[in-house]
Amino acid sequence: MHKVLFSIFGFMKIKILISYLIFFSTVFALGQNPVPANKQTKSILITGLTIHVGNGKVIENALLGFKDGKINLVIDGSNVRFKKDALQYDTTINLSGAHAYPGFFAPNSILGLDEIEEARPTHDYRDVAGYNPHVRSLIAFNTDSKIIPTVRTNGVLFEQVTPRGGVISGSSSIVALDGWNWEDAAVKIDDGVHVNFPESIQKNGWWAEPQPVSANKKYDEQLNELKKFFADAKAYSAEKNLDEKNLRFEAMRGIFDGTKNLYIHTDAEKDIIAAINFVNKFQINKMVLVGGAESWRVTKILKQNNIPVMVARVHGLPERQQDDVDLPYKLPYLLQKDSILFCLQNQGDMEAMNARNIPFLAGTARAYGLTNEQAIASVSYNAAKILGIDKQTGTIEEGKDASFFISTGDALDMRTNNVIAAFINGKSLKLTNGQQELYKKYANKYQIK
Repeated sequence: MHKVLFSIFGFMKIKILISYLIFFSTVFALGQNPVPANKQTKSILITGLTIHVGNGKVIENALLGFKDGKINLVIDGSNVRFKKDALQYDTTINLSGAHAYPGFFAPNSILGLDEIEEARPTHDYRDVAGYNPHVRSLIAFNTDSKIIPTVRTNGVLFEQVTPRGGVISGSSSIVALDGWNWEDAAVKIDDGVHVNFPESIQKNGWWAEPQPVSANKKYDEQLNELKKFFADAKAYSAEKNLDEKNLRFEAMRGIFDGTKNLYIHTDAEKDIIAAINFVNKFQINKMVLVGGAESWRVTKILKQNNIPVMVARVHGLPERQQDDVDLPYKLPYLLQKDSILFCLQNQGDMEAMNARNIPFLAGTARAYGLTNEQAIASVSYNAAKILGIDKQTGTIEEGKDASFFISTGDALDMRTNNVIAAFINGKSLKLTNGQQELYKKYANKYQIK
């Protein structure tokens, strides 16, 4: 029987068939996802917290109040005398010993665009052709992704939904990880365009068996092609009366007028410098470096040009064989030391599901030089500033959206992080996921305490 199956399908076809079965079983199980939270209707006051504001400040024994989705009270309660009635909150909760954190971010992520690695129909993050600034990742974002609940239970409440592939991958958007559809989830629509800058040096082999690097013989051709596209797009954007619209160039308008970020993905020192010269040539004011594995070598030029960095995944290997093996872990500290604005991101293998590990990347960066509050800022306030939404979220401050979570342990430590409550715009999220349900199911069966 097995021989017949292998002769008909072949090993790879069986693998694909299994992937499809998993995919359809996932689709039929979507109803098990937590129902999106309801709008906040009652004001809430939480007492006894240690609040990690997100901007470097810590408030001990704090009072945190929020109403109609907005934070309206953040204060040290140690020396405050009050009557419960005077605060006029509908609900008061004491959580002495717990810690409050601003909602963490997963920048440059395909969470909600990719469900099952081996099932291609669930991959919705890459389009055909090389130049696609008009491709919008937001409209493909799946709020019913089975992965999202597993990410929220670690305190990750926001994502920059980002396309992949080609030279210009498309336009990203920022979403909250709660909502019935992408319209509900959207926080900032089409925040920027993503460019994969030409690489002057090509890597060969793969991570387990790397081969010697070689020069990219098509580098000049690729760079000139990119320059021509930007020159044409800039000339188009300067025209006010157009007989016919070009969708690709229309998507580029915000890059030239400063309303959108230009996210340039590159790692090598030489290519980072070339990218900075490129944006200066076209007078682009809002560049963000994504990856930047060798950004620590060019901090002076980054600072001169006011360019922030979305740091390459710190749980990785160095770019060059002669580099310190711990260099990726220390990269955030090296940027912090030279006063470069940065945040952490997790692009790489299995990155959709690995978005849940964003807090623990910050924990690693803390172990290699960052202070606790700097590490927290690297996945909250810094990300909000780079994405341009820091006036509404990213920190726990009065007047901002009530988007935060509470843990009874250290949110950056996978051993102790235990999120007991999370809120997005004051909406209380249901913190359950399929993995937790399976644990409860079999813990009960085998009477595990």
